[in-house]
Amino acid sequence: MDAEDLESFRDFVDNRSSALLRTAVLLSGGDRHAGEDLLQNALAKAAGRWHRIDEPEAYVRQVLYRQQISRWRLKWRRREMSVAEPPEPAADQDSSSAAELRVVMRAALSRLTARQRTVLVLRYFEDLPEADVARLLGCSVGTVRSTTHRSLARLRALAPELTALGSAGAERNPPSRDFSPVEVRP
Repeated sequence: MDAEDLESFRDFVDNRSSALLRTAVLLSGGDRHAGEDLLQNALAKAAGRWHRIDEPEAYVRQVLYRQQISRWRLKWRRREMSVAEPPEPAADQDSSSAAELRVVMRAALSRLTARQRTVLVLRYFEDLPEADVARLLGCSVGTVRSTTHRSLARLRALAPELTALGSAGAERNPPSRDFSPVEVRP
């Protein structure tokens, strides 16, 4: 990599790494360390091909998605997380905030399968149309639709507190791109 490419790559990483890290953390089920690893691997692949990449962000996002797909296809990566005590019940609506919603949403997403989580992140966080998600995941649009439907149903069943937090948060805070599956209606 020559000096000009190196400077261009550094500028890209400085400007876009926080947004890409958010996506990587969501794809990895809220596990920040796994998200950092996912992003680091994607950036390493991009660095090696930097002079040939026309759209760097699209390329890095594509690598993120494909690496996550590879991870959830490997059976040995599927682990359960055990805790000493069950999680606390959701706080009442008066004390909930956008931060609480993000924490609850990350926890709920981590309880989904990697495939379900990936489809929801691509559809609602990244706001990609079904056809693009299908192309990225290498499946049909119908598979994306059915996976989305089942994933949202499972998300609602696993974390019913999201409905209360989402409606309380929407009254106080304008909607954001963070965790928009809460805003989807059945």
